[in-house]
Amino acid sequence: MKAFPVYDIIGLGVTQNDVLVKPFAPYIQEHQKLLVPHRHSFFHVGYFTAGRGTHTIDFEHFQVKPFQIYFMVPGQVHHWNFEGEIAGYVLNFSTSFFQSFLMRPDYLNNFSFFSGIAKDSVLDLPPSLQIKIKKIFEDMIDLRETINPMNLDTLRVKALELFLYISASYTGKNQGSSLVNQTVIRNFQRLIDQNFQTLRLPKDYANLLYVTPNYLNALCSDMLGMSAGELIRNRIVLEAKRLLVNLELPISSIAYELNFNDNSYFTKFFKKHVGVTPEEFRRQF
Repeated sequence: MKAFPVYDIIGLGVTQNDVLVKPFAPYIQEHQKLLVPHRHSFFHVGYFTAGRGTHTIDFEHFQVKPFQIYFMVPGQVHHWNFEGEIAGYVLNFSTSFFQSFLMRPDYLNNFSFFSGIAKDSVLDLPPSLQIKIKKIFEDMIDLRETINPMNLDTLRVKALELFLYISASYTGKNQGSSLVNQTVIRNFQRLIDQNFQTLRLPKDYANLLYVTPNYLNALCSDMLGMSAGELIRNRIVLEAKRLLVNLELPISSIAYELNFNDNSYFTKFFKKHVGVTPEEFRRQF
């Protein structure tokens, strides 16, 4: 068994304009390879309107159910296991799809569901949103079928409308947090993703964010329910799991890749936070 395959949007039949939007059932029928664990190099949004099963994102399992929407960023690992017929919609778009339109390459970072944290990216839509979101997907499908430069911009606006509606309606516990605090958390998560291999201490990130370690830790505990150190360790563990699935990659090489001094230290770290050794985790796959 090799590492998870990484699919580019071009490999899913998108030849231009960096966007794919269509009903979910034919999408899966055309791309059966997506039913096994894989990664994307593009953003991926799925909305279920009927059906059931399980959905695994970065080794976390979710029950598939109607009116559930999920958001994924490039690099995440996922797969589905459906029980019977499934219905809904899918939206895929490249990392560059909004950049020239918005002139802000980091705009999607404003949305908590695009954080790359699995539990924050799977949402159950309230009844007040269900018909509205379905209508947006239907409008996007119509636009994509007769694509031209003007339609393409309208499609972008529709996708942003979808994100904004859901963001405004999401009643997570952080809704009342100040914009400044939310920005600090988002920037902390982004910095972890960029530096987790070399920066392991909250104080290192606090310095980059121009805040004190105590403030950063209190903010994480209040908004995310975990310490700043836990957030860093969780990212290291996630990357370790992703690498361990490649059976051709020695565990000693994985330890080196993740900047551990030796293999035994990596094994102790992994077992402490996962409950099994790297070898035992690898055998599960």
